[in-house]
Amino acid sequence: MPAIWGKKIPGRNKNFTGREKLLSQLRESITTSTKAAVVPLPQALQGLGGVGKTQLAIEYAWRYRGFYDLIWWVPADQPMLVPSTLAALTDDLKLRPASSVGIDEAAASVRDALQRGDPVEKWLLIFDNADEPEEIRDLIPEGGPGHVLITSRNSRWSGVAETVPVDVFSRAESVDFLRKRLQRKIEEREAGHLASELGDLPLALEQAAALQVMTGMTTDEYIEQLSERAREVLALGKSTEYPLSMTAAWQLSVQEIENRLPEAAEVLRCLAFFGPDPIPREVFRRGNKAGTQRMGPILANPLVLSRAFAELNRFALVKIEAEAGTVQVHRLVQALLRDSLGESERAAIRHEVHQVLASGAPTKPEDTTYWPAFSDLVPHVRPAGLARCGDDAVQELAINVVRYLYRVASYNSAQTFAEEFLDNWTRASGIADPQVLRLRRHLGIVLWQIGRYDESRRLNEETLDLMRVEFGDEHEETLGVALTYGANLRSQGKFREAFEQDTASLAAHERKFGANHPATLRVINNLALDHALLSEYEQARELQQLAFLEQSSAREGVSKWDVQMCWNGLARVVRACGDHVQACDFGEEAYAHGCRELQVEHQLTLMTARDLSIARRRIGDVDGALELIDETFARLVKLFGNQHPETMAAMVALSNTLRQAGRHEEAMALAKAVLPRYEEVFGPQHPFTYGCQINLALLYRLRGDARRAGELDRQAHDGLRDALGERHRYTFAGAVNLAGDLAALGDRPRACEIGRQTYEQVREFFGERHPLALSAAVNLTVDLRASGDVAEAEALYAVAEAHYRAAFPKDHPERVHAATGERFNWDFDPLTL
Repeated sequence: MPAIWGKKIPGRNKNFTGREKLLSQLRESITTSTKAAVVPLPQALQGLGGVGKTQLAIEYAWRYRGFYDLIWWVPADQPMLVPSTLAALTDDLKLRPASSVGIDEAAASVRDALQRGDPVEKWLLIFDNADEPEEIRDLIPEGGPGHVLITSRNSRWSGVAETVPVDVFSRAESVDFLRKRLQRKIEEREAGHLASELGDLPLALEQAAALQVMTGMTTDEYIEQLSERAREVLALGKSTEYPLSMTAAWQLSVQEIENRLPEAAEVLRCLAFFGPDPIPREVFRRGNKAGTQRMGPILANPLVLSRAFAELNRFALVKIEAEAGTVQVHRLVQALLRDSLGESERAAIRHEVHQVLASGAPTKPEDTTYWPAFSDLVPHVRPAGLARCGDDAVQELAINVVRYLYRVASYNSAQTFAEEFLDNWTRASGIADPQVLRLRRHLGIVLWQIGRYDESRRLNEETLDLMRVEFGDEHEETLGVALTYGANLRSQGKFREAFEQDTASLAAHERKFGANHPATLRVINNLALDHALLSEYEQARELQQLAFLEQSSAREGVSKWDVQMCWNGLARVVRACGDHVQACDFGEEAYAHGCRELQVEHQLTLMTARDLSIARRRIGDVDGALELIDETFARLVKLFGNQHPETMAAMVALSNTLRQAGRHEEAMALAKAVLPRYEEVFGPQHPFTYGCQINLALLYRLRGDARRAGELDRQAHDGLRDALGERHRYTFAGAVNLAGDLAALGDRPRACEIGRQTYEQVREFFGERHPLALSAAVNLTVDLRASGDVAEAEALYAVAEAHYRAAFPKDHPERVHAATGERFNWDFDPLTL
């Protein structure tokens, strides 16, 4: 067996017959086909339903398994779920798991690794039932040393793959198959007659043989009943894409099952409303409390249920994989079953399936131990029509599926499902329905996670108002969306409003849950961030320390994500308070925790890495800072693209670090590139956008263009003053650097005026020993000396020098820089909102 053998690969069909020419053709084509002489084309087995495309692919995988080190089976009938199946290969390929990088990125990394042939060269990917080429084409490895096999009913694959047509059996293959499957001697004429009546369709032959084996019916008796059934089907006048022989053969099998064990027929009808992917049998065991009318008595009797599955398997109507614990029904059989029912009966059975799913599914999507179970259920959500169900328990399952998907960072699938559910539920129940409101809350979180801040804010704003009316101000759901709405306000640059929102949320959480409840601690964490965004660093530190102590010692209700957020938040606010060495030490611990518990490419770990690089930069470890932020930025670009807020923040940090390393042109290129991205994502008047403008202005001045620097700094300072007020770190930064621009332009009096005013404000706001106050003092002494006010400059410098001696060791970079008598330049790094 190959070292890596996919868990989804079906067992070998012991009754597989013939197809030798097709298998030889496929093997030759898959090993010799080239495109532009170097890139092997995928091989597509194309044909109608029931002709045996999947069975041919299964036989190929088993027969030629010795030629491969990796064989992986990818159910592809629902394209949106293909990435998660590919992503499951990350562990075997020594790649970052989906839990740390997201499903889409993990799938892309698997594709790229297979294309490179690293670490596995001899591989085979099988995409089964891939009927939408355009939807999965980007996930198929192009070239590389391995092979791709596709089964599909769609002829459009001929444009991108070597197509191997799969037709019905030849008559000789049909006869051979029947002889093997019937387990008795059968004359060639008799077998040929039966094959002719069934159109040599493999699936119909399988069901006909299974029925004869189970009942002892003769071939002539079977053909007589088949003809009678076919006449009945034709008399109905229903057009169908399925072969008449298949419809008639299937009806005979179902009728026999009905006669032998009606409960098995009931189970089969239920299975028709799942997806064609393997169905976990534990859903039926756990779903025995669903209270369904038709399936309830069967599920309540495990012996009857077991016998029903066994009978269906013996009649070849289902496929049981005992080792995997699954049952599977061919899509053609499912379609025939559904088509045989009246509309009211279809609706009744479909609803029972919804109830069984809801009763049998796990209920804790945040708990990683249940993620495999959720993963197995997701392929059945859409085929079962879950979106159209109005039952509360079923809708609870649907919401949990969305929560599971965004927890595993499958944001696209989470958004798609949430929007599909929301559209159906809103039309059916109205916008104020409780389940609609709960779903809107989670869709708001998904939109926030993918950086669509305006859409998230608009949705959450409306949802919050509706919840206050429907649920009340202090309902758990209302409090949850209120917390996300605080983040929405921060993304708009409304830091004071966010603080007020979160302050009210904290009081409400304390009344509802108590002071130390995990939900309350999350609010405290957010409130600490609000204080930091208002430059109130000591208050932020006090709250952040409280949140860290409680969350890191909690035994339940607090996730690793919560701990990572507050750990890094505390390191960050310690840095903002001016204790750069302690911030670096604590940040190293936070980063190690993220790498250990969440993996190095988890979004929160990368956020921590960015903040740690800033702390390293502040203590003068520019080389260490540059190495870390360069790697972090590259990872973020790969994972989330250039327009994601975390990527943009890392780009800012990298530009600042390059500037401090003396690589001004590289820093300038990044600063120029990131500014329009902030304008697009956050808006031109957001404080973060003005902060990026300050960084760019500084680089213009260092390049020698003080006039352009002054224009940018003046615009940024005025915008920040209007948005945040005079007494804010960002506004101070604009004023400090503007004074530097004026000095460079020779306007010393104006530079001194702004420098003096800013120094007094910073000293009063942060305290005279804060590094920012000391740097403002040093800058003022530079301008005073240049203006001839030497005595005042020396007196001020003596005070600053005394504070530096008391607060910093000799080799601290800021104390060393102050001793040179040169100007300090302030820069900007955004906080994660």
